[in-house]
Amino acid sequence: MIERNLNKAFAGYHMLHLLAAVDGTFTIEEDLVIRLYMVENFPLNFSLDNEIEILSALAPEDYILHFEKCMNDFYEDSTPKERYHFMDFAVKLVKADNVLSDSENIFLKILFDMWENQPD
Repeated sequence: MIERNLNKAFAGYHMLHLLAAVDGTFTIEEDLVIRLYMVENFPLNFSLDNEIEILSALAPEDYILHFEKCMNDFYEDSTPKERYHFMDFAVKLVKADNVLSDSENIFLKILFDMWENQPD
């Protein structure tokens, strides 16, 4: 588990990857949603090597802890409008394969509940 704080772009990238992975499958449709997120949120010259290494090293039982940390990091670095826009990406991602798993639903519920109940 990483200890550094992530800016909203990287925190969002991590959360979307975890949402894609939590059901045990990763589809091309989910990948397309993540790529659209990257186009909107990352500059042309950036490297995701470190982020991919971090995500690859996570055990499935650690997904929820890392997801919660990323939620907090994103929240601290974002406006309500940016959080709303990210939630739209999260919903599009879990709907991309036309199957909403129990695990995806749990992660989405945590995201919505956490951000909805925070003071702005």
